[in-house]
Amino acid sequence: MAIEVYIETGKKRSFACAVDWPGWCRAGKDEAAALKLLGATAPRFERVASEAGLEFPGESAEFRVIEHVEGSVTTDFGSPAAIAAVDRRGFEAEEAMRSVALLRDSWALLDAAAAAAPGGLRKGPRGGGRDRDPMIEHVVGSEYAYGRKIGIGGRPADLRALLLERLGEDFEAPAKGWPGRYAARRLVWYVVDHIGEIEDRGD
Repeated sequence: MAIEVYIETGKKRSFACAVDWPGWCRAGKDEAAALKLLGATAPRFERVASEAGLEFPGESAEFRVIEHVEGSVTTDFGSPAAIAAVDRRGFEAEEAMRSVALLRDSWALLDAAAAAAPGGLRKGPRGGGRDRDPMIEHVVGSEYAYGRKIGIGGRPADLRALLLERLGEDFEAPAKGWPGRYAARRLVWYVVDHIGEIEDRGD
């Protein structure tokens, strides 16, 4: 069975996002490049799915594009930002639990990647990029901002527990906030993306 995907397209970059696998999103210069990279990163995302106890279709699966959405400057900067129609659907209980498992276990893999990496990570081609500890702090800081999108205010010490609790229930998104399906997609993508960066730059 083909994996359903939606495409978010900005002026300089496109994202391909697997509908039923929150966090499996990759960007390329256009739709074709994004789909190719999505397939190429299947083994990396399969680790997250396996950690969560989910059967993943594998890198041989084909993609079927079911929706196109218009991106923004955020898309071009390197983050998925548009909420697709498929992510405004109701968040069924089984989907919510799968998303909770993926988020929880992506954090576990992030912790493992950070523990195995040196404190100083290899710099990017232009000399940029955060080292390990500042990168982890950056991820946590972003999660506070994401939490506000689903109604979690302030800077609670148990933020991650609250994120899992909120995504596991049928909540009403705040004004200008994120529906559950999209929130899960964005949160897991952000963690998985930084796992990859730590591993790639920690070699």
